[in-house]
Amino acid sequence: MDTKKLESLISQCLSDFYESRLQKVKSVKLHAFLRRKNPYLFRALGIQKASEIVERLLADYISASDETIFGNAFFEPIARIASGGKASDAEGVDFVIESGKSIKAIALKSGPNIYNSSQKKRQSQEFLAVRSRLYKLHKQFDPILGHAYGRVKSKPGKDLIYRDISGQAFWTEITGDPDFYLKLVRLMKEEPAKHRKEYAPAWDAAVNRFTREFIDDFCFKDGTIDWEKLVSFVSEEKSQKSVKKSRKAK
Repeated sequence: MDTKKLESLISQCLSDFYESRLQKVKSVKLHAFLRRKNPYLFRALGIQKASEIVERLLADYISASDETIFGNAFFEPIARIASGGKASDAEGVDFVIESGKSIKAIALKSGPNIYNSSQKKRQSQEFLAVRSRLYKLHKQFDPILGHAYGRVKSKPGKDLIYRDISGQAFWTEITGDPDFYLKLVRLMKEEPAKHRKEYAPAWDAAVNRFTREFIDDFCFKDGTIDWEKLVSFVSEEKSQKSVKKSRKAK
Protein backbone atom coordinates (compact mmCIF):
# COMPACT_ATOMS: atom_id res chain seq x y z
CA MET A 1 0.00 0.00 0.00
CA ASP A 2 1.29 3.47 -0.86
CA THR A 3 2.91 5.08 2.20
CA LYS A 4 1.00 8.36 1.90
CA LYS A 5 -2.31 6.55 1.54
CA LEU A 6 -1.51 4.36 4.52
CA GLU A 7 -0.53 7.36 6.63
CA SER A 8 -3.81 9.07 5.71
CA LEU A 9 -5.75 5.91 6.55
CA ILE A 10 -4.00 5.58 9.91
CA SER A 11 -4.77 9.23 10.70
CA GLN A 12 -8.46 8.73 9.88
CA CYS A 13 -8.68 5.54 11.93
CA LEU A 14 -7.06 7.23 14.92
CA SER A 15 -9.60 10.04 14.64
CA ASP A 16 -12.42 7.47 14.60
CA PHE A 17 -10.91 5.71 17.61
CA TYR A 18 -10.71 8.88 19.69
CA GLU A 19 -14.16 9.99 18.61
CA SER A 20 -15.56 6.68 19.89
CA ARG A 21 -13.60 7.09 23.15
CA LEU A 22 -14.93 10.61 23.48
CA GLN A 23 -18.53 9.50 23.07
CA LYS A 24 -17.91 6.69 25.56
CA VAL A 25 -16.60 8.95 28.30
CA LYS A 26 -19.38 11.49 27.70
CA SER A 27 -22.22 8.97 27.79
CA VAL A 28 -21.12 6.54 30.51
CA LYS A 29 -23.04 6.57 33.81
CA LEU A 30 -21.34 6.21 37.19
CA HIS A 31 -23.68 3.50 38.47
CA ALA A 32 -23.20 1.46 35.28
CA PHE A 33 -19.63 0.56 36.21
CA LEU A 34 -19.67 1.20 39.97
CA ARG A 35 -21.90 -1.81 40.66
CA ARG A 36 -19.34 -4.14 39.05
CA LYS A 37 -16.40 -3.05 41.22
CA ASN A 38 -15.08 -4.29 44.56
CA PRO A 39 -15.81 -1.75 47.34
CA TYR A 40 -14.07 -3.95 49.92
CA LEU A 41 -10.81 -3.56 48.02
CA PHE A 42 -11.06 0.24 47.99
CA ARG A 43 -11.72 0.17 51.74
CA ALA A 44 -8.81 -2.21 52.33
CA LEU A 45 -6.49 0.07 50.36
CA GLY A 46 -7.35 2.89 52.75
CA ILE A 47 -8.76 5.18 50.05
CA GLN A 48 -10.49 8.21 51.58
CA LYS A 49 -10.98 10.51 48.57
CA ALA A 50 -14.06 10.19 46.40
CA SER A 51 -12.09 11.54 43.43
CA GLU A 52 -9.49 8.76 43.76
CA ILE A 53 -12.16 6.06 43.65
CA VAL A 54 -13.83 7.72 40.68
CA GLU A 55 -10.59 8.06 38.70
CA ARG A 56 -9.70 4.42 39.33
CA LEU A 57 -13.17 3.26 38.31
CA LEU A 58 -13.29 5.40 35.18
CA ALA A 59 -9.76 4.41 34.13
CA ASP A 60 -10.57 0.71 34.51
CA TYR A 61 -13.82 1.07 32.58
CA ILE A 62 -12.35 3.00 29.67
CA SER A 63 -9.28 0.77 29.54
CA ALA A 64 -11.46 -2.33 29.32
CA SER A 65 -13.42 -0.89 26.38
CA ASP A 66 -10.39 0.59 24.58
CA GLU A 67 -9.22 -2.75 23.20
CA THR A 68 -12.57 -3.41 21.55
CA ILE A 69 -12.97 0.14 20.28
CA PHE A 70 -9.44 0.20 18.90
CA GLY A 71 -9.92 -3.13 17.16
CA ASN A 72 -13.13 -1.95 15.49
CA ALA A 73 -11.98 1.58 14.62
CA PHE A 74 -8.31 0.98 13.80
CA PHE A 75 -7.20 -2.61 13.14
CA GLU A 76 -10.25 -3.89 11.26
CA PRO A 77 -10.62 -1.10 8.66
CA ILE A 78 -6.86 -0.91 8.05
CA ALA A 79 -6.59 -4.69 7.63
CA ARG A 80 -9.55 -4.77 5.25
CA ILE A 81 -8.51 -1.80 3.12
CA ALA A 82 -4.79 -2.60 3.01
CA SER A 83 -5.51 -6.18 1.96
CA GLY A 84 -8.06 -5.22 -0.68
CA GLY A 85 -10.67 -7.22 1.19
CA LYS A 86 -14.42 -6.78 1.36
CA ALA A 87 -16.51 -6.48 4.51
CA SER A 88 -18.44 -9.62 5.40
CA ASP A 89 -21.97 -9.80 6.73
CA ALA A 90 -21.40 -13.34 8.00
CA GLU A 91 -21.31 -13.88 11.74
CA GLY A 92 -17.80 -14.38 13.08
CA VAL A 93 -16.06 -13.16 9.90
CA ASP A 94 -14.93 -9.53 9.49
CA PHE A 95 -13.80 -9.48 5.87
CA VAL A 96 -12.87 -11.71 2.93
CA ILE A 97 -9.99 -11.50 0.48
CA GLU A 98 -10.75 -13.04 -2.90
CA SER A 99 -8.15 -13.91 -5.52
CA GLY A 100 -8.33 -15.93 -8.69
CA LYS A 101 -7.93 -19.27 -6.95
CA SER A 102 -8.81 -18.76 -3.28
CA ILE A 103 -10.93 -16.94 -0.76
CA LYS A 104 -9.48 -15.96 2.59
CA ALA A 105 -12.10 -15.46 5.31
CA ILE A 106 -10.67 -13.35 8.14
CA ALA A 107 -11.92 -13.15 11.70
CA LEU A 108 -9.77 -10.42 13.23
CA LYS A 109 -9.02 -10.01 16.93
CA SER A 110 -6.79 -7.36 18.48
CA GLY A 111 -4.54 -9.71 20.43
CA PRO A 112 -3.91 -13.45 20.75
CA ASN A 113 -6.77 -14.61 22.95
CA ILE A 114 -6.59 -17.97 24.65
CA TYR A 115 -9.72 -19.65 23.33
CA ASN A 116 -11.38 -22.39 25.30
CA SER A 117 -12.68 -25.46 23.51
CA SER A 118 -16.23 -24.12 23.10
CA GLN A 119 -14.99 -20.84 21.60
CA LYS A 120 -12.75 -22.70 19.16
CA LYS A 121 -15.65 -24.91 18.15
CA ARG A 122 -17.90 -21.89 17.62
CA GLN A 123 -15.31 -20.15 15.47
CA SER A 124 -14.92 -23.28 13.34
CA GLN A 125 -18.70 -23.49 12.94
CA GLU A 126 -18.86 -19.85 11.82
CA PHE A 127 -16.18 -20.48 9.21
CA LEU A 128 -18.01 -23.60 8.03
CA ALA A 129 -21.18 -21.55 7.57
CA VAL A 130 -19.27 -19.10 5.37
CA ARG A 131 -17.70 -21.94 3.39
CA SER A 132 -21.12 -23.40 2.63
CA ARG A 133 -22.27 -20.02 1.28
CA LEU A 134 -19.21 -19.74 -0.98
CA TYR A 135 -19.23 -23.36 -2.12
CA LYS A 136 -20.55 -22.57 -5.61
CA LEU A 137 -17.56 -20.34 -6.37
CA HIS A 138 -15.32 -23.41 -6.58
CA LYS A 139 -12.34 -21.72 -4.98
CA GLN A 140 -10.00 -22.83 -2.22
CA PHE A 141 -11.42 -21.73 1.12
CA ASP A 142 -8.79 -20.44 3.57
CA PRO A 143 -10.24 -19.42 6.97
CA ILE A 144 -7.95 -17.37 9.21
CA LEU A 145 -8.26 -16.25 12.80
CA GLY A 146 -5.96 -13.24 12.78
CA HIS A 147 -4.52 -11.17 15.61
CA ALA A 148 -3.15 -7.68 15.06
CA TYR A 149 -0.33 -8.29 17.53
CA GLY A 150 1.31 -11.27 19.22
CA ARG A 151 3.27 -14.33 18.12
CA VAL A 152 0.63 -17.05 17.86
CA LYS A 153 0.88 -19.13 14.68
CA SER A 154 -0.78 -22.49 14.14
CA LYS A 155 -2.15 -24.60 11.31
CA PRO A 156 -5.55 -26.31 11.06
CA GLY A 157 -5.68 -29.45 13.14
CA LYS A 158 -7.97 -32.24 14.16
CA ASP A 159 -10.52 -29.97 15.85
CA LEU A 160 -9.90 -26.70 13.98
CA ILE A 161 -10.52 -25.84 10.35
CA TYR A 162 -8.76 -22.47 10.43
CA ARG A 163 -5.25 -21.07 10.63
CA ASP A 164 -4.38 -18.96 13.66
CA ILE A 165 -1.78 -16.24 12.94
CA SER A 166 -0.78 -12.99 14.62
CA GLY A 167 1.50 -9.99 14.61
CA GLN A 168 4.03 -9.69 11.80
CA ALA A 169 2.96 -12.99 10.27
CA PHE A 170 -0.67 -11.85 10.05
CA TRP A 171 0.04 -8.47 8.45
CA THR A 172 2.50 -10.04 6.00
CA GLU A 173 -0.11 -12.65 5.09
CA ILE A 174 -2.77 -10.13 4.11
CA THR A 175 -0.59 -7.29 2.70
CA GLY A 176 2.54 -9.05 1.40
CA ASP A 177 4.65 -6.47 3.27
CA PRO A 178 6.85 -7.92 6.07
CA ASP A 179 7.34 -4.42 7.53
CA PHE A 180 3.66 -3.48 7.55
CA TYR A 181 3.28 -4.19 11.27
CA LEU A 182 6.02 -1.62 12.00
CA LYS A 183 4.56 0.96 9.61
CA LEU A 184 1.34 0.95 11.63
CA VAL A 185 3.10 2.43 14.65
CA ARG A 186 5.69 4.44 12.70
CA LEU A 187 3.10 6.33 10.63
CA MET A 188 1.03 7.37 13.63
CA LYS A 189 3.63 10.13 14.05
CA GLU A 190 2.24 12.94 16.25
CA GLU A 191 -1.45 12.07 15.83
CA PRO A 192 -1.86 10.33 19.24
CA ALA A 193 -0.44 13.33 21.13
CA LYS A 194 -2.82 15.68 19.32
CA HIS A 195 -5.87 13.54 20.04
CA ARG A 196 -4.85 12.94 23.66
CA LYS A 197 -4.72 16.70 24.21
CA GLU A 198 -8.22 17.09 22.74
CA TYR A 199 -9.53 14.18 24.82
CA ALA A 200 -8.22 15.46 28.18
CA PRO A 201 -10.97 18.06 28.86
CA ALA A 202 -13.73 15.47 28.37
CA TRP A 203 -11.94 13.09 30.74
CA ASP A 204 -11.52 15.79 33.41
CA ALA A 205 -15.17 16.80 33.08
CA ALA A 206 -16.27 13.18 33.54
CA VAL A 207 -14.10 12.82 36.65
CA ASN A 208 -15.61 16.00 38.11
CA ARG A 209 -19.14 14.93 37.22
CA PHE A 210 -18.78 11.48 38.72
CA THR A 211 -17.01 12.77 41.82
CA ARG A 212 -19.90 15.10 42.55
CA GLU A 213 -22.38 12.27 42.00
CA PHE A 214 -20.37 9.88 44.17
CA ILE A 215 -20.24 12.42 47.01
CA ASP A 216 -23.99 13.02 46.75
CA ASP A 217 -24.79 9.30 46.83
CA PHE A 218 -22.10 7.68 48.96
CA CYS A 219 -20.63 10.25 51.34
CA PHE A 220 -21.72 11.59 54.73
CA LYS A 221 -22.38 15.30 55.12
CA ASP A 222 -18.87 15.82 56.43
CA GLY A 223 -17.44 14.40 53.16
CA THR A 224 -16.25 11.02 54.45
CA ILE A 225 -17.22 7.92 52.49
CA ASP A 226 -20.22 5.93 53.68
CA TRP A 227 -18.71 2.50 53.05
CA GLU A 228 -21.73 0.55 54.22
CA LYS A 229 -23.97 2.41 51.80
CA LEU A 230 -21.51 1.79 48.97
CA VAL A 231 -21.29 -1.92 49.78
CA SER A 232 -25.09 -2.10 49.99
CA PHE A 233 -25.41 -0.50 46.54
CA VAL A 234 -23.07 -3.05 45.01
CA SER A 235 -24.43 -6.11 46.81
CA GLU A 236 -28.07 -5.64 47.80
CA GLU A 237 -30.76 -6.59 45.32
CA LYS A 238 -32.74 -3.36 45.73
CA SER A 239 -29.82 -1.03 46.32
CA GLN A 240 -30.06 0.86 43.03
CA LYS A 241 -33.65 1.95 43.67
CA SER A 242 -32.81 3.07 47.19
CA VAL A 243 -29.92 5.22 45.96
CA LYS A 244 -32.15 6.88 43.36
CA LYS A 245 -34.77 7.62 46.01
CA SER A 246 -32.17 9.14 48.35
CA ARG A 247 -30.92 11.41 45.57
CA LYS A 248 -34.45 12.66 44.86
CA ALA A 249 -34.92 13.33 48.56
CA LYS A 250 -31.84 15.57 48.57
